[in-house]
Amino acid sequence: MTENVSKTRKKASRRYLALWFPFLSADRLQRRRNGAGPDEAQRPLVIVEKEKGALRIFAVDRHAARLGLAPGLALADARARIPQLTVADRDAKADAWLIERLELLCERYTPTVAFDHPNGLILDVTGCAHLWNGEAGLRTEIIDWLARQGFEARATIAGTPDASRALARFSRTAIVREGEDERAVSKLPVTALAGLERETIVALTRAGLKTIGDVAARPPQVLAARFGQSFITQLHRTLSQEIAPLAPLRPEPVISVERRFAEPLSQTEALEAVLADLIAEAARALEARDEGGRTFEASFFRSDGHVRRLTVETGRPSREAATILKLYRERLDTLAEPIEAGFGFDVIRLTIAITENLIAAQSPLMNVMEDARMREMEAVGALIDRLIVRFGRDRVLRFETENTHNPSRADRLVPADTMFAKVKAQTSWTSPEAGEPPLRPHHLFDPPQPIEALAEVPDGPPRRFRWRRMLHDVVRAEGPERIAPEWWRKAHGEPDRDYYRVEDAMGCRFWIFRQGLYGEGQAHPPWFIHGLFA
Repeated sequence: MTENVSKTRKKASRRYLALWFPFLSADRLQRRRNGAGPDEAQRPLVIVEKEKGALRIFAVDRHAARLGLAPGLALADARARIPQLTVADRDAKADAWLIERLELLCERYTPTVAFDHPNGLILDVTGCAHLWNGEAGLRTEIIDWLARQGFEARATIAGTPDASRALARFSRTAIVREGEDERAVSKLPVTALAGLERETIVALTRAGLKTIGDVAARPPQVLAARFGQSFITQLHRTLSQEIAPLAPLRPEPVISVERRFAEPLSQTEALEAVLADLIAEAARALEARDEGGRTFEASFFRSDGHVRRLTVETGRPSREAATILKLYRERLDTLAEPIEAGFGFDVIRLTIAITENLIAAQSPLMNVMEDARMREMEAVGALIDRLIVRFGRDRVLRFETENTHNPSRADRLVPADTMFAKVKAQTSWTSPEAGEPPLRPHHLFDPPQPIEALAEVPDGPPRRFRWRRMLHDVVRAEGPERIAPEWWRKAHGEPDRDYYRVEDAMGCRFWIFRQGLYGEGQAHPPWFIHGLFA
């Protein structure tokens, strides 16, 4: 089944599914304890961290929670109640890695997944529920799939991120029908408002405001004067009167197409056929938008939770399915680790993150165009795309001019595919007049190499110079061309340079310069050779 997520979401009212992992740290450790002995596996587990010189419980597992242990309790008190405890130190980095991993894994259900601190995720499931016969089926599928991975999760679907978050953490509500968010949230305690400090919660409770409904019944001006405008904003967001934008780990794609399989696809050979079908569908979506894609990402979701992603980029916007498929074939051929089906793929998705208006060169009539330059540019672009897929974008480079008179900074290396991008106007390469020698050599030394030079007059060109133990007699010289350092980059005391183009008796041509002038700090300014003319 295929779903163009972006188009569907624009037509439907938005729906969000909040996931909360109440035993995230314990579940992470429990997956490692599955091979332990039965005695150790049955002991309650607590995760501790040091707070003000004392060890306190940071998180517990289900067994410890049923025995009455809770975060914040001192470890000594917990041991006094239950001597046989399994104790582990908190690993904040491991927990952060795990929640990020879960965030990526949940992309099998929707491309838009955001982190909800702490230990939670928010999924934008707008337009996705019909794939599981409704929101109830979607919620059950996500909870069951996470349980198979070893994680207990609580989930609520509502109309805004903040409402679904509050209900998932502080109630057993499964699904809130559209338009009933405020009624459902009003029954929750004030602690369900995200981001409240302890002093604020204590002040609200002492004032008799124990539920969100009690707070909402008070005049907002009075609440803002006491707790600040940010408190009012969070209250309105939780009541679904405002909606806060999500900040997903990965930006929502412009176009997303996918295939879901009732039985996991275990034949690796069939991947190319599915991918070709997805590319063709994405090309039709691009054609409807009069756009071409620049970045294409194929995601292969295995039933065991493993995700493999392959990305290809094009130098110019493209919607030619054959060309894009050819790039993916190149990508598959160069993989150090081939894609393994394992237990099979249950979802394959193709997303396009960057699109641009399609230029004339990408029109279907391109094959009959007689313009040789356009055909040449197409061939160059296709070659660059294949090279980037095979070797990587950072290894396929081109030279680009810089707007500077400093010869050492006259050009730079940039990714080759930027030659087709819409960027700021670049300085054109300087070309000599007809019949004149080039102004700059093609080969520059970095850094310039010192030479011993002898000139007839102090500020004149050299008559001979020694370079690499060889003496060169100058028969022709042109210059000087004085080049001063750029003042915004000028190092303290760096002198100007007088450049000369010279030719020796053997016909070899050099680009040399004198650093500084006679009488300015030193009696004999040094000479250097900066480049060679062909």
